[in-house]
Amino acid sequence: MDTLLNLRAFLAAARHGSFSEASRQINVVPSVVAKRVNELEHTIQSQLFVRSTRQLVLTDAGHKFLTSATSLVAEFDAVVGSMKRRDGGLEGHIRVKMPTTLTVLYLANIVSTFQSKNERITMEVVLVDRTINPVEEGYDVVVTGLSESYEGVTDLPLCPLKRIVCASPDYLRNRRVPEHPRDLADHDCLVFRPKGPSWQFDSPAGPISVDVPQKLVTNDNYILFSSACAGNGIAVLPEYLARDSINEGALQVVLSDFPLRATWLKALVPKRRERLPHVIAFTDWLKLHLTDSAPWDPAAHGDVPVSAVVASD
Repeated sequence: MDTLLNLRAFLAAARHGSFSEASRQINVVPSVVAKRVNELEHTIQSQLFVRSTRQLVLTDAGHKFLTSATSLVAEFDAVVGSMKRRDGGLEGHIRVKMPTTLTVLYLANIVSTFQSKNERITMEVVLVDRTINPVEEGYDVVVTGLSESYEGVTDLPLCPLKRIVCASPDYLRNRRVPEHPRDLADHDCLVFRPKGPSWQFDSPAGPISVDVPQKLVTNDNYILFSSACAGNGIAVLPEYLARDSINEGALQVVLSDFPLRATWLKALVPKRRERLPHVIAFTDWLKLHLTDSAPWDPAAHGDVPVSAVVASD
């Protein structure tokens, strides 16, 4: 059990970058955290941190050990949680990564309702807009609209994520409206960093890939949306984010004859955790609320689909 306490102290120190902050998180004094980390280093015969008066920095060995330590502690907590279930109720801790804008607008309510129905489940929800390997970074579930897959990880499709190319009428009024993806070379483009500047389209003649000029690069879709509305250029935006502005005329769809390559929202779950009851319950909850009719689906609310909106020049 001392080793488990030492692992928890190490994880807290690695997460917060100092013994003092780690001590507040695990409710002990800083000297106890330092002692536990020292004991762990002695056990594994490796230095985990470079220490200074201001901060702790993981060594190369510390970075490598962090993934294993995170998984070990998570596995222990999951086993204990499953053994402690009372009255058929679920227990356990779920560490989840989700995309920022989609979560703020829609997924937060789904997660909150899940936890309210499972009071013995604790959660850590992190909003990050980049590709993440859940095994390496210690997540139970990674919800993502990115295409990457990883060894030892199961991909669970949740629902399609429709994206559209659009710009403000003010921007297009002063520029030639693109008629083909290759015309984007002459435009200011607003780029979502995780997807990169290579935009993929479908056409009757087959797939088309174009590398667009980058006036703005960001890892947040809402910043792209705001910049497009401000007339700064052409952006690829999720339909759920752009739909109202398109219906109101603040944004205009372009290249409608060249749909973007399909993107799916999916859950990435480490294979060694996918059979844990509380993880199964959470992914089933996501499927229940997303697979048949996602909350941003126009059909779920009787909204006019974007494809039916014809914007004037």
